[in-house]
Amino acid sequence: MPLAMISSAAPKPRKGAFTRDAVLREAMDLASVKGLEGLTIGTLSEALGLSKSGLFAHFGSKEELQLATVQAAQKVFNAEVFGPAVRAPKGLKRLCAVLDGWLDYVEQEIFRGGCFFASVSAEFDSREGPVREEILGCMDLWMETLARLVREAKESGELGRHADPEQLAFEFNALGMAGNSGFQLRRDPKSLVFARRAIRERLKTFAQPYARITI
Repeated sequence: MPLAMISSAAPKPRKGAFTRDAVLREAMDLASVKGLEGLTIGTLSEALGLSKSGLFAHFGSKEELQLATVQAAQKVFNAEVFGPAVRAPKGLKRLCAVLDGWLDYVEQEIFRGGCFFASVSAEFDSREGPVREEILGCMDLWMETLARLVREAKESGELGRHADPEQLAFEFNALGMAGNSGFQLRRDPKSLVFARRAIRERLKTFAQPYARITI
């Protein structure tokens, strides 16, 4: 889940780019529900009412389609989670903004099947190949980013020196994934309330008395 931001000043896409964007939007939704293995040129053409030959003009194979879908989902995640968070001051407030934005992204059901990366990382965790490596790279960067944000909160003095960045990143990710799973499986918004509460309590363990936790 990379942190590279999407520029609002990017040049307007050509007509063909709009078509590709629409195709990838549907591909992300389908993959979040059916999995990347259920995403094929055939299923996508049927969902969009487009010819297979038209889709092959954009994606020459199922694997190429899968990779493009993962990359498109990275951009959506960046815009939804990191876009608002970078406006928060560096330190604990930015860490909270990223975590809060992640859970908002799940609750708003940006994708029909919930968190795209929760779905596809479970699907490909025991497989090999380029698609798994693409997903793994996204998840590694997400964990590294969470750990870096914890370190920045320590450097600002808002979190105590005993806060372990890698350990907390692992815990935050696990709690968010559990919230997403409960929300999707049970359609129960309390799952995300519990996830927020658990993350908040872990932060309180290390936060200085004056630090404000905003999740």
